[in-house]
Amino acid sequence: MVAEGNTFVVWDYLVFSIMLVISAVIGIYFACTGGGQNTSEEFLTGSRKMSAVPVAISLSASFMSAVTVLGSPVDVYRFGAVFCYFSIAYTLVILATGLVYLPVFYELGVTSTNEYLELRFNKLFRYIGTTLFMFQTILYTGIVIYAPALALNQVTGLHLWGAVVTTGIVCTFYCTLGGIKAVVWTDVFQIGIMFTGFLAVLIRGCIVCGGIESVWNTSYYGGRLNFNNFDLSPLRRHTFWTLAIGGTFTWTSLYAINQAQVQRYISCKSLRQAQLALALNLIGLLFILVCVLLCGLILYAKYVTCDPWTSGMISAADQLMPYLVMDIFQAYPGVPGLYVACAYSGTLSTVSSSINALAAVSLEDLVKPFFPNLTSRQLSYCSKGLSLFFGLLCIAMAVLASFMGDLLQAALSIFGIVGGPLLGLYTLGMLFPCANNVGSFIGIICGYVISIWVGVGGQVYRPTADITRPLPLSNLTCNVTMPTLPASTAERPALASSLYSISYLYVSMLGFLTVLVFGVIASFLTGGNARGSINPKLIRPICDYFCCCSDRLRKMMWCGVPHEDNPAESKEKAANGVWPVKTGGLEGMDNASFATDLDVTSGESMKQQITRF
Repeated sequence: MVAEGNTFVVWDYLVFSIMLVISAVIGIYFACTGGGQNTSEEFLTGSRKMSAVPVAISLSASFMSAVTVLGSPVDVYRFGAVFCYFSIAYTLVILATGLVYLPVFYELGVTSTNEYLELRFNKLFRYIGTTLFMFQTILYTGIVIYAPALALNQVTGLHLWGAVVTTGIVCTFYCTLGGIKAVVWTDVFQIGIMFTGFLAVLIRGCIVCGGIESVWNTSYYGGRLNFNNFDLSPLRRHTFWTLAIGGTFTWTSLYAINQAQVQRYISCKSLRQAQLALALNLIGLLFILVCVLLCGLILYAKYVTCDPWTSGMISAADQLMPYLVMDIFQAYPGVPGLYVACAYSGTLSTVSSSINALAAVSLEDLVKPFFPNLTSRQLSYCSKGLSLFFGLLCIAMAVLASFMGDLLQAALSIFGIVGGPLLGLYTLGMLFPCANNVGSFIGIICGYVISIWVGVGGQVYRPTADITRPLPLSNLTCNVTMPTLPASTAERPALASSLYSISYLYVSMLGFLTVLVFGVIASFLTGGNARGSINPKLIRPICDYFCCCSDRLRKMMWCGVPHEDNPAESKEKAANGVWPVKTGGLEGMDNASFATDLDVTSGESMKQQITRF
């Protein structure tokens, strides 16, 4: 535990309280302006009039959750600076999102990303997407509420669950009052707090450790600068390949199709502004990554001969950063409060985004279809009521997060298991016009079977120590003997040493590829798609992204969907809701008969769905 006397003083509480008060005031301000959020469109998307800069900052703030503030530097401390290769993943994610997924969502004008699934396939897929998103988001939000509570409990002695409830209540308060505008502008304020907290640790940490050169040298001789880790084994937790490739699929599922992120893009006043917000956000992500890396190396340089965790000074690895803060800022009242405000700001930004997204999905996918006659004011009240409900639910889910152990890996594992196959379904719909309802349903089922099988298997049969063992830590100056964990004697199945031991970052890619492969194959085996029935706004065939593709190949990949070949004809057909079926095995099949494939939840044909646009 922290040495006696290393607790909050009045100045720390003051700094911390100011951050909370300003966050709440922003919510009150937007509740009292702009008509008081009287429509659901204003509440959920800001009437689609926001500019790129605040949206970009908001995207970075929601990414920089307490999991990042507390967990990522510890990952560098334990496993080394190979973590930096996430930068490649971030760059690829932004490119893929901005060029492939964002244009489709923005041009369709949807509020819920799951609306796309209904338009491309049918209502059943929309409900699948809604259910999975809600499960993933509520569980993840529980983690990011619980994470800063660890910091508060460690450095102040404040009751753990009192901190959890406080976090959730503040988020729910300004999110329910101010909607998406409060979320975005509160993020702008909070990211300033987060960067200030990080910079305070970096500056003071370098001074305490003898300068940045000393930190770098200590890290080098301690094996933390392991940039040359190009091990091809998919079983290794973090290598160049797992971080760059596996990380790309994991984070794409968050940036490209996750409602909490997409809702910020579609709130921009134009597609160009939305893409600019993504590009600016990349700068923020890379800056965050640099801060995380340097904090992790400072953590190692400070405790190179006396690890606080294995020596018993703290009870969990996620308490290392707050322990460092209380250690190096003993003589600086108020600064520990700033750091805890930094961690707390990460939680507020992420949780508020999640609550707003959950409210949007519930309203668009569950309320409006069953209560189509609600007025704008009634929908606005409903949006606020949903925000309040999900805020309270996320607080309750934080209890479950307390049993998840490693916060960073737990958070990314959730995105991998749930997000990978769902990303595969959206990609199947956008890039493969041949994908039909039956094939896509088979693909998503197979994807989740594989993801859950591997993900749960990896939790039940933990990878062996030779795969996940962290870099060496020392207790030379602590007069404490490093504990030796007994070897496991439990019987392990053959798959435990191979499939179940795969890096958690590859789980998302595995689910994604399973959906694509089985979805395309099953679509061909079941007769392909009713080619002429697809609205060209719903697809972006992969050939369009390669300039070397011939016209013949492009036409083949578009599967007969009218697009740039005859814009006038396409526009007329779109206006009339008619898409001619061209040559092929399905010639003569009408749109309505094909639209009944697997549409067990609605009598509405695909043609009627498309006509609504």
